[in-house]
Amino acid sequence: MIMRRIELARGQVFDGAMLARGGGVDPEVLSVAARIVDDVRARGDAALRDFTRQFDGVDIEDMRVAADEIDRAVAEVPEEFRDAIALAADSIEDFSRRQVPNSWFTTQEGGVFLGVKVTPLRRVGIYVPGGRACYPSSVLMNAIPAQVAGVEEIAMVVPPAADGSVSPYVLAAARQVGITEIYRVGGAQAIAALAYGTKSIARVEKITGPGNAYVTAAKKLVVGDVGIDMLAGPSEVLVLADETAEPALVAIDLMAQAEHDPGASAFLVTTDADLPDLVDEALEVLLADAPRASVIRLSLSDNGRVIVVPDVSAALDVANEIAPEHLQVMMADPLELLGSIRNAGAIFLGPWTPESVGDYIAGPNHVLPTGGTARFSSPLSVEDFVKRSSVISYSLEALEADAASVMAIAGAEGLDAHAKAVALRLELAGAEEDAS
Repeated sequence: MIMRRIELARGQVFDGAMLARGGGVDPEVLSVAARIVDDVRARGDAALRDFTRQFDGVDIEDMRVAADEIDRAVAEVPEEFRDAIALAADSIEDFSRRQVPNSWFTTQEGGVFLGVKVTPLRRVGIYVPGGRACYPSSVLMNAIPAQVAGVEEIAMVVPPAADGSVSPYVLAAARQVGITEIYRVGGAQAIAALAYGTKSIARVEKITGPGNAYVTAAKKLVVGDVGIDMLAGPSEVLVLADETAEPALVAIDLMAQAEHDPGASAFLVTTDADLPDLVDEALEVLLADAPRASVIRLSLSDNGRVIVVPDVSAALDVANEIAPEHLQVMMADPLELLGSIRNAGAIFLGPWTPESVGDYIAGPNHVLPTGGTARFSSPLSVEDFVKRSSVISYSLEALEADAASVMAIAGAEGLDAHAKAVALRLELAGAEEDAS
């Protein structure tokens, strides 16, 4: 069997230590990223060029992608791709518009005006993985929620290919959503440039988008000086399946995540003790024709786990404990189980809902929490590109009504000036009333 099998007896509690999934940022990677971030912060564009030469093997003079290069890219990609990316953009925008938070205000008796003012961020940076692979879908997933939120400026960074170019598919996706500020730079150095600014790249207020381990480490280092979306790790999927599941569909969905990276994780949690062997047989058949078979096999053997459980309740407990990035439910009546699912980045219900529709076309964002962080984190959304300000306005009458309580709490905390800020206003109001 390619994936390691674990069997849980009835009443046995699942232990996350049974998994091969790591967490956090590797200290050695963090140390390298810190050196890169510090150097870019000190030397700006010169450091960006040095690191691009060192890591990408490319000498770049002009980091910004010119408009005519984008024009050529759009003309180069197949019309079928342009149509598909337009359809995806429409779906993502429609879904994103349903997420827009609104300002709200209320008044209370005595002249109190309260509320929340929602303000879009002014300038954000989006990281799109590149180099040996291209991810045009990541352009859409990061840019469109920002645009729907009302962000004024979006700077996109993407690692260059060996010849210094940027994938025409990525550039065509950028044209689809109107991004014109694009830089051929990637890795930790790109994150540093976005966070602190260089002569060529103006600093941003927030950075979103997944990348390799060095990108994640750099995001961890700059958070606080700039906002980030999340610390994304390797891709992962958990398939919940029972005896109704088709083994070939389970197998291909495990492969769809495993093909990303040897470090990707794939889990099959099933109530059917016979299903794992059937899935294993299907995997061998499908791997025979898979272009990325070596990557998939390594990922499944190192990080894949089959967990056989006694019943559906135990299956849900395991899924909630693992808190996967992608959770696919291939069980009878999957919708009935939705209410019992607490922890997952994205939930795919039924046999006709492969994870790939969520990656590209359906509309929900594919930038998702990984490594168990779905226990407390959410997918990238419009809300990541706005900030909220509390709004408070008191009349004199309202201040008089609350004054004693405010001063009592301030006194308990030993903050005399807090109490005096109220008392002085009441004294001035009294003096004005006496004068009149």
